[in-house]
Amino acid sequence: MYERLTHPLVRDASTGDLRQASWPEALDKAAYGFRRAIATRGSNTVGMFSCSKSTNEMNYIAQKFMRQVIGTNNIDSCNRT
Repeated sequence: MYERLTHPLVRDASTGDLRQASWPEALDKAAYGFRRAIATRGSNTVGMFSCSKSTNEMNYIAQKFMRQVIGTNNIDSCNRT
């Protein structure tokens, strides 16, 4: 059976294999990926789907992040179901 991950994994650029990384390194790689995608394809290339089980405050923060930081209105949730 599968085990739960206890540390972040990043893909090694030279081999293509996953390797263990620190949280700062993994978050830096994720932020770089967002910046690169936005720079090359525009902010509407990024979207977020938020969970209806989250609090109103968490959903508010998610939409603020997408609109203010990323620069897109591409956020949705399943609240209406």
